[in-house]
Amino acid sequence: MIGIFKTNISTLQDKNRVVSAIAGHFSTTDCTLDLEDCDKVLRVISQQLEEQHVISFVHKLGYQCAVLD
Repeated sequence: MIGIFKTNISTLQDKNRVVSAIAGHFSTTDCTLDLEDCDKVLRVISQQLEEQHVISFVHKLGYQCAVLD
């Protein structure tokens, strides 16, 4: 799965927190977040992960997250 998500993560501290949490909680090949993009794009690459799991996890961390259309 290559998941591309729109988020409301806006600070470097929040970015580092979310990316580290995802990498520590899930088996991912790559996880990045682009703060310069207007949609604050989170990209997660994983062989086993489903998009809904990422969305739920990011929501539990206190941020908005939705599949980017």
